[in-house]
Amino acid sequence: PAPSKPTVTLQPSRTQIYSGETVTVRCEIRGGEGAQWTYEWRPARLNTPPTSSEYRITVTEFDSGGYSCRGRADRFFTEWSDIITLTVSSPPKPTVTLQPSWTQIYSGETVTVRCEIQGGEGAQWTYEWRPAKLNTPPTSREYRISGATKSDGGGYSCIGRRGSFYTQWSKSITLTVSSPPKPTVTLQPSWTQIYSGDRVTVRCEIQGVERAQWTYEWRRGQSSIHPTSSVYTIRVTESDGGGYSCRATRSSSWTEWSDITTLRVTVPIEPTVTLQPSWPQIYSGETVTVRCEIQGGEGAQWTYEWRPAKLNTPPTSNEYRITVTESDSGGYSCRGRRDNLLTYWSDIITLTVSCKLEMFNPHQLFHQNQ
Repeated sequence: PAPSKPTVTLQPSRTQIYSGETVTVRCEIRGGEGAQWTYEWRPARLNTPPTSSEYRITVTEFDSGGYSCRGRADRFFTEWSDIITLTVSSPPKPTVTLQPSWTQIYSGETVTVRCEIQGGEGAQWTYEWRPAKLNTPPTSREYRISGATKSDGGGYSCIGRRGSFYTQWSKSITLTVSSPPKPTVTLQPSWTQIYSGDRVTVRCEIQGVERAQWTYEWRRGQSSIHPTSSVYTIRVTESDGGGYSCRATRSSSWTEWSDITTLRVTVPIEPTVTLQPSWPQIYSGETVTVRCEIQGGEGAQWTYEWRPAKLNTPPTSNEYRITVTESDSGGYSCRGRRDNLLTYWSDIITLTVSCKLEMFNPHQLFHQNQ
């Protein structure tokens, strides 16, 4: 029987071959074993004598196209084979990606480094990495770095290998591992004096990482409070006074606790300053007691703040006993503080100190005249 129609095969048999890879093109004639065949090829550039049943080609994109063959034994020719198409593409360039995609992460977080070869799907790739510490066989397309440390920072790049063929090196992507930042608590409005009933916005700010997906933990004093967002608004009451601090978590990393920012709530109580004695005119050398009285605040453990500030020597008392001089003249006012609560300032009471009078002695004048 006549030999069958030849068949062209490619080895490897992938439909997608990259420039630089090696391909064997083979013409097979079933039933023609034992005959002394020579072969004719299309494209004609393969027809270099002696014409062989196979060619090994390190391909370029120029080698793309259809291949077919026929066999010749003496004067006998087979049919031409069906055409098999070879497609040669430019070598793919890998890309290194990070998951999550932040290029700045914090100590303790987990990140996956992945080598992706676009257009190389389905191929049996092995991977080579820079830095070389990732090249532990079998070389994988991705690595999970758990509990990142600063030593994991740096540039990451990869290359793919398929047989003896290598892709280009990917561009390097830089991973920065740093200590978690320290947040700051701010109050808005930022007045040091907030009144009961005012609205205050409390905000936890982390400089430089506004886009990160943080959740937040809050404390007032030593007690946890429950917002998990970076900002919340309260209509303040006396119980909202205290020191506020926050920290944030992202993935498995925690920041430090912020420094404490104190909210002091002023309650609508107005103290009164009294003078004892209450004479309108006091003379230098006399003794005066200045007292701060808080109506309705009895029983509370108040400390006091005074104007003028020279009275604010700790512990700040609700009264001062002064042997006055003319320099003590002026306005006096006070307010009370209890933990994080402040009263209003009292109205000002004015103390006027005059020069000490010299008493007239008529007996002294009589003796001088004599």
